Amino acid sequence: MNLTDFIKSEGFIKLAFTHRSYCNEHSGLTSNERLEFLGDSVLSLVISDRLYRLLPDAPEGELTARRSYLVQTTSLAAKSLDLGFDQKLLLSKGEEDSGGRKNPGLLANTFEAILGAIFLDSGIEACYRFLDEIFPDSDILSEKIKIKDPKSLLQEKAQAAGWGTPVYDTVEAIGPDHAKQFTISVTVNGTSQAQGTGPSKQKAERDAAALAIQKLFPGTDLC
Repeated sequence: MNLTDFIKSEGFIKLAFTHRSYCNEHSGLTSNERLEFLGDSVLSLVISDRLYRLLPDAPEGELTARRSYLVQTTSLAAKSLDLGFDQKLLLSKGEEDSGGRKNPGLLANTFEAILGAIFLDSGIEACYRFLDEIFPDSDILSEKIKIKDPKSLLQEKAQAAGWGTPVYDTVEAIGPDHAKQFTISVTVNGTSQAQGTGPSKQKAERDAAALAIQKLFPGTDLC
């Protein structure tokens, strides 16, 4: 896929790949966080609309669960890797050395930033075309998607293992009120297992739960 088919402005493309760590080392630059904030909303709108149209008889709970799965961190990170976004990221040396190019949260945020750039540069129809390619109807309609979000699945598995209920704590909340970015840590069995990020606490918690499931229960099918 060629991003220039969706984003004509080279400036928007560069901005979408500019991580905040890179800005700390290069003065005068702006990070992709505002684009990510916008792209998250666009992603939710487009996926929700497609679910509504493709599953006219599905209850609200099923639509919500399907959307949560499709837009979770692990899913978006995999899409970013497939598209080669990891190789285009502008990162600080420290972030690079710590494996930032393979960081699921960072990759998912980049995917959302790209979508925000597409929306600003080419409009909502281009976002639909982009997401139609990334999430074909077969993904939207997959019968393998469990009607259970990552938080519910993590709680079920943690309690079954005798570890009690997972605890979510806010690690960081940065940015202005209209574009705040949350980092949430999930503790299972007394140990912090994963961190998720997002423009809302709910999204950050879901992302943290999905990453914790991968760590604690490897091989679990989240789809």
